[in-house]
Amino acid sequence: MAALPTEPGDEGYFVREVEKRDGGCLRVKQCSRGDVGCVVWDAAIVLSKYLETEQFCDPAAGINTWADKTVVELGAGTGVVGLMAATLGAHVIVTDLEDLQPLLETNIQDNAALVSSGSVKAKSLEPLVMTLRSLAGPQTCIICCYEQRTMGHNPEVEKRFFELLLRHFESEAIPLERQDPEYSSPDIHVLHLHLRP
Repeated sequence: MAALPTEPGDEGYFVREVEKRDGGCLRVKQCSRGDVGCVVWDAAIVLSKYLETEQFCDPAAGINTWADKTVVELGAGTGVVGLMAATLGAHVIVTDLEDLQPLLETNIQDNAALVSSGSVKAKSLEPLVMTLRSLAGPQTCIICCYEQRTMGHNPEVEKRFFELLLRHFESEAIPLERQDPEYSSPDIHVLHLHLRP
């Protein structure tokens, strides 16, 4: 559960900056108190930087995979990945539980100047796997990024999530050599998911 400050200038926020390859900088507010969705996780930084690697975005070569694409970020927390995609030209829906919607809206507003050709909206969708299944089509590639957790109930939740997910999707693990060389880690996994035929 998020413990959101009552005023936007409240000291209950602290900011994580994410530099973009084009020189811009996302400024993402986090909550000083709250649950896992209130902070920018390392996995979110890894996935954000992966989205702007040259295989997807190379202005010199005229490549911008994200331009005019529809992107849904599920379990967005602070929304940093969706915001990055929107700055790259995607039309993004960032989703999370209802109590995180104010934090998502704040971060969308605070970074609106960086979103020129894309767009970003916050919505709440649950349950996660059924949402993924209902949104995916035969040509859909879902990019999933997560940091492997070993404490508390996290391993059980992760195991159950992937058991449910793999009933409906085929999974391809993206090796480290295909990720951003600086923003990658062996305990943060990037997957491409495709709906099973």
